[in-house]
Amino acid sequence: MIKKLVLLSLIILSLSLCNSKKQDVLKQPNFIIIFTDDQGYADLSCFGGDHVYTPNIDKMAEEGAKLTSFYVAAPLCTPSRAALMTGSYPARVEMAVGVDFPVLLAGDSKGLNPDEITMAEVLKSAGYKTGMFGKWHLGDQPEFLPTRQGFDEFFGLPYSHDIHPFHTNQKKYNFPSLPLLEGETVIEMDPDADYLTQRITERAVGFIEKYKGEPFFLYVPHPIPHRPIHVSPSFMDGVSDEILEALKNEDNGVDYKTRDKIYTNAISEIDWSVGQILGALKKHGLDENTLVIFTSDNGPSKGLATPLRGKKGSTFEGGMRMPTVVRWPGKIPVAQVNNELLTAMDLLPTFAKLAGAAVPADRIIDGKDIMPVLIDKGKSPHQAFFYHKGNTLAAVRSGKWKLHVDGDKPVALYNLETDISESTDVIQGNGKIVDQLLAHIETFQEDILKNYRSAAYVENPRPLTKN
Repeated sequence: MIKKLVLLSLIILSLSLCNSKKQDVLKQPNFIIIFTDDQGYADLSCFGGDHVYTPNIDKMAEEGAKLTSFYVAAPLCTPSRAALMTGSYPARVEMAVGVDFPVLLAGDSKGLNPDEITMAEVLKSAGYKTGMFGKWHLGDQPEFLPTRQGFDEFFGLPYSHDIHPFHTNQKKYNFPSLPLLEGETVIEMDPDADYLTQRITERAVGFIEKYKGEPFFLYVPHPIPHRPIHVSPSFMDGVSDEILEALKNEDNGVDYKTRDKIYTNAISEIDWSVGQILGALKKHGLDENTLVIFTSDNGPSKGLATPLRGKKGSTFEGGMRMPTVVRWPGKIPVAQVNNELLTAMDLLPTFAKLAGAAVPADRIIDGKDIMPVLIDKGKSPHQAFFYHKGNTLAAVRSGKWKLHVDGDKPVALYNLETDISESTDVIQGNGKIVDQLLAHIETFQEDILKNYRSAAYVENPRPLTKN
């Protein structure tokens, strides 16, 4: 922690010597990341989904760009979010898995190391106000909460809302009640999840209002549409009487299967939320000075990833290639469809450069500055991208080629340019390409071993409760 504070102090000092605060503020854009949970590649109408209706996000795409080869670094919550916050592969920062589960659970001893320098901290060093409203899932102990990782404000959940007493396998897990936090204080236990999207949106809009005169970074990681699916009453129009009656009879439980049937309603409410946030920017004259990106943390559990193969938990494209839209009026050309390989890890260095902040130089950051790709139709800065399932490297992509492996053994090769669905294995007759991709894996694995950073652990962890 001391090392981290020293480095942040040096970054702040460097910035103050280079520019006056007034000049910095005039040049600095705002940043908003809207990050949904378990939303599939086809779960936007602008990405081909005819089962959903997303007019606000579709308009956002018309006014900006669809990123059709945008990847998260893992097909599950915790590692995907760790990569977003640190700009580094989860395996590099020991956040690829939880302690005894693929993701972190309630009262887990493990969390994102406080010595990591998050996107929020990088921007905070450049004078930004930072707010997060939604789901964290990088450690629920006080040492690991968002307010210890660069966020001035936090309202939301420490982990997924299904880590609660109504889980379908509660006899095995014995999950405690779900806490809702304001900063580091638990303000409610087992909040009504039907209203989470609405409450998070209200806080996000309020944050924009509060800091409209200063540069800000707003992170909105919605807990929905992760199962169990929840929707506020105002977005239940069109739901059948049969479903409504079943939900009334949930009593003290949660009817997961019935709630699966309101998936499209949940997507509609998320789209409404995007509209509220974009509307707030326009209201306060911030539209042309704000970069907004919409994406998801991993593939779907109940949604659709069509035409991609795979879903949540999979290292096929459907698990890690996300429906992504980016908008910055006057900067990003309108109505783009950008198919260059880009990643969530790229947002940290990209935002840092735009903000005039320094990217940490004492560690490996896997993300790259992608503004030349977004503005000038540049090529992907990534020579290769690596797909992990837990700590296991399962595939690599370089250019149009993707190789699945089992350890050091090549398993299948796909040409993603002509076969986005990974349906035709072309490994036979392409030995040279396979060798090139295996060489990328070998180099990467060596680099991870050489430049590995550990997570953090606490003794005697306890689930959060309301005092």
